[in-house]
Amino acid sequence: MRLSTLLAALVLATASLSQALAQADNMRADKAMSELMGALQLQHIKLWSAGRLGNWPLATYELNQIEAGLGRVAQPAGRADQAAAAVQALRSAVDAKDATVFTKAYGDLTNACNACHRAEGYGFITLQVPTSSPFTDQLFVDQLAEARWLARSICGNCHVVFDKPNDRPESRIPAPSFPDLASRPSFSSDDLRQLLTSGHRYLGPNQSMPNPRLASHQVEAIVALFETQRAERAR
Repeated sequence: MRLSTLLAALVLATASLSQALAQADNMRADKAMSELMGALQLQHIKLWSAGRLGNWPLATYELNQIEAGLGRVAQPAGRADQAAAAVQALRSAVDAKDATVFTKAYGDLTNACNACHRAEGYGFITLQVPTSSPFTDQLFVDQLAEARWLARSICGNCHVVFDKPNDRPESRIPAPSFPDLASRPSFSSDDLRQLLTSGHRYLGPNQSMPNPRLASHQVEAIVALFETQRAERAR
């Protein structure tokens, strides 16, 4: 009698332990899915911000993150195909740098996400095209693209900017090229930053270097270009 009671208690304990372990596994799975969905939502915002401002390299990066995240979500074939088609349409728009097509494809991806939420019983989670960005510490414009334009239009009058055969300044003033400046160990980013914010009154032949009058974000763009050139030459 005691043996049967002991066996019954053991069976109950085993069942209780199995149930507890299953609940713990479900809780871990739910937490992992919640974290994944949260990350996808943030990437969804960043993708919109990047595409809206034409920062196509960043848009490509965020789209890659979204595609990888969606690949970790178990979906029926039909919904998975819909999401994959939306991602591919976005990729084509990003590759073509087409803002109009990007906007439509982004809406299609957003609709596909909401359709999946409704089908899984989470229709109360509804995504939309972002109206603002919470990432106030991230610059979403293509800083290097802006820097290249500034360098060519302002600095390129006197300096060789990219050291290419057809890259010749209009002026014959013997100003150092950007690649040459980037290769000088003694010339730091802080030196360049100070130079760009100075009046340039005593620089250049006959102390005639013009003041570019750059805004702070434009100065930082030129510094980013300088640091990129330095890193490329160091490879």
